[in-house]
Amino acid sequence: MTSKWITLFLLVLTTGCAQPGVKNHSGQALPAEQKSISNETSRTASSTNRAELIRTDCIAGRRIICGRVLQVTLDGLVVDSGYVDLLRPALSQSWVVPANVAASRDPNVLELKTPGTPCIGLVFLTNIPKRPKVANYDYVAITAYPAGEYIYSPAPNVQKTIRKFSASLAIAVKLNLQSLD
Repeated sequence: MTSKWITLFLLVLTTGCAQPGVKNHSGQALPAEQKSISNETSRTASSTNRAELIRTDCIAGRRIICGRVLQVTLDGLVVDSGYVDLLRPALSQSWVVPANVAASRDPNVLELKTPGTPCIGLVFLTNIPKRPKVANYDYVAITAYPAGEYIYSPAPNVQKTIRKFSASLAIAVKLNLQSLD
């Protein structure tokens, strides 16, 4: 019972300081600049905690994007992912595989919820490496992290929302944080 009271007391102390107009533990009002610092610290701790939670989710949601590039844009690639035979050792020397390589997609393969498994379906891949250059109909095989959604226009007046992945964990966290604000 005593430990509950101590925990409650500490909670009141730490959260009370972050609230404007709240008095400190001795009953005196906090100076304005101390309130500001407390609020800033609370906000920073909150955003750091939120970023760490998003980072953990991104790592848990990572997938291997292995598929044919359908469209190259300034921001990234639209990929028809699910060509798991691209993961064979002979092709794993580079993240880009030329279009003339024989690769096929197994229509019966399913995407698992396990981190690091192949991604299946149409996705947008951003923050890709600069080299080698990627062209339409090349294949790619790279680990990527969930980064929100992308509006894909396969034809005029047609829009489709697809999953967005980033080849960079830091950028994936940043994009997910921005979507929350």
